[in-house]
Amino acid sequence: MAAVKLSDEELQTQLQSLSGWGLEQGKLHKVFHFSSFVTAFGWMSAVALVAESLNHHPEWFNVYNRVVVDLMTHDAGGITALDITLAQRMDELAHQ
Repeated sequence: MAAVKLSDEELQTQLQSLSGWGLEQGKLHKVFHFSSFVTAFGWMSAVALVAESLNHHPEWFNVYNRVVVDLMTHDAGGITALDITLAQRMDELAHQ
């Protein structure tokens, strides 16, 4: 079953439950900061396993201890429940 783009109202409701996430250029956006490059890269590796299991992959950029993340479902043309789920899992993994 194809992912369905969230309505503006649904998206605003979901954003309230996501700490530090915002909207930028039609995508969920957050910058994660870690104590070191190794910690950031370890987090990215853990997220990669989750993303693969969801068959939903982030757009991200890493410099040293900082990882910039943008999420959207290209097939749906916007943000879907998959993006919300991946954002939640990213937050959980960042706090372990």
